[in-house]
Amino acid sequence: MNRIEQAFQHKAIIPFLTCGDPDLETTGKLVRELVNAGADLIELGIPFSDPTAEGPVIMDADERALKNGVTTDQIFDLVIDLRKDVKIPLVFMTYANVIFSYGIERFMKRCEETGIDGIILPDVPYEEKDEFEGEAEKHGIAFIRMIAPTSEARIAKIADGAKGFIYVVSSMGVTGTRKEITTDIAALTGVVRSVTDTPCAVGFGISDPDQARRMAEMSDGAIVGSAIVKLIAKYGRDCVPHVKAFAASLAESVHGISGN
Repeated sequence: MNRIEQAFQHKAIIPFLTCGDPDLETTGKLVRELVNAGADLIELGIPFSDPTAEGPVIMDADERALKNGVTTDQIFDLVIDLRKDVKIPLVFMTYANVIFSYGIERFMKRCEETGIDGIILPDVPYEEKDEFEGEAEKHGIAFIRMIAPTSEARIAKIADGAKGFIYVVSSMGVTGTRKEITTDIAALTGVVRSVTDTPCAVGFGISDPDQARRMAEMSDGAIVGSAIVKLIAKYGRDCVPHVKAFAASLAESVHGISGN
């Protein structure tokens, strides 16, 4: 059983961080405290200048990180340091151009060497995934497929053969906290479960423990990004205890689901 499979032995809480916001040292502290708070898997964002799937909160975080001069190699070095004691799965979320500029084969090889478990590329459609997914699989990296409310008839095809977990996008548009999620998540996850045993987690818009719990009840886990990144933006280098407390409340809510 690999690390991602272990993470989904119960309902999973999956926080997201932008690497280098406010700086890489703080990112390292945040990852370790998220583990202590009960995170089951952590998404690490590699900042990009044109993150098309992101709302203003994560866009601003990417901009802050890039202004700090954060590079992909520095982020790999961070992962090497984290892997000295962090045992839960770590998954990169970034954009195709970041990997193109680094070199696809070189990037996936470095993921394998440093202990990254998966990769999420929100700007790569299912039909264009092969050059990334093939190289990822060669190096034991799960290429995480995404399913959106508009996927409709394509859901079964996208889910079939998926590795790691499937990222279910809760709402149309870009990332960001939402007061209400109106998509029929149960219908989306029902189609996924009819064609694959690969777990699915819901992200985009989850802003508090109650929403996280509701989404996890209809899937295998909840992904929380913008709500965490907002706290980092508010408190800067002093954000760690605030993020840890929020993450602990998310974990308590999701892990408390009956039968979990």
